[in-house]
Amino acid sequence: MEISTLATYHCFAFAWYCFVSYSIAHIKPEDPPAEVFLYGGQWKYLTVLNLILQAFFYGVSLLADVLRLIKKLRCAKCVISSRDLLFSVLAFPMSTFVSISFWTLYTYNRELVYPKSLDGVIPLWLNHAMHTAVLPIAVLEILALPHRYPAKKKGLILLGLFAFLYISWIMWIYSVTGEWVYPLFAWFSPSGLAAFFAGSLATIVSCYNFGEFLNRMIWGQSKFSS
Repeated sequence: MEISTLATYHCFAFAWYCFVSYSIAHIKPEDPPAEVFLYGGQWKYLTVLNLILQAFFYGVSLLADVLRLIKKLRCAKCVISSRDLLFSVLAFPMSTFVSISFWTLYTYNRELVYPKSLDGVIPLWLNHAMHTAVLPIAVLEILALPHRYPAKKKGLILLGLFAFLYISWIMWIYSVTGEWVYPLFAWFSPSGLAAFFAGSLATIVSCYNFGEFLNRMIWGQSKFSS
């Protein structure tokens, strides 16, 4: 794909995620549903954190494209390296995990992750923007250009660190408020919750491996981004 075309695509993706992030950040109902508590704001939800992550990633991608267009190749090489690491370790696995886990649990029992009372607060289009569109956009990024993946050990350590930090954040919120970020967690015993977190980690690692597999199948064994 031509650099100018890539820049246009990344510009639209960046603008889209900025718009969605802005839209969800400015939803402030006068009478919030009982299932929603204020501590931690929207920063306690993985979906919202993923939106910010995607906006940042596409901002970095756009910067890399612009640097290549203006022939600042030395700077572009550094930014591209950061872009590929961000995409491989976080942007693709998180989008895939958020979409698959949300709709799986939603189909089983929506009250566990997205109570019906939220329908009157969050528009349908915004729900799909947060939980549906993120996956095809991530796949489109792999189709658009190759990404250099880090050594498997390094990639999984970084991904595991992010997961650990988010779980720690969830546990901190529970210790302060006595409420779980997601109603689903109230169903589990301590050992059951640990098993659920372990299963979630295994799932997100699978998402990481799936992204690496797609990248390799589409672009071959090339170690460098175009």
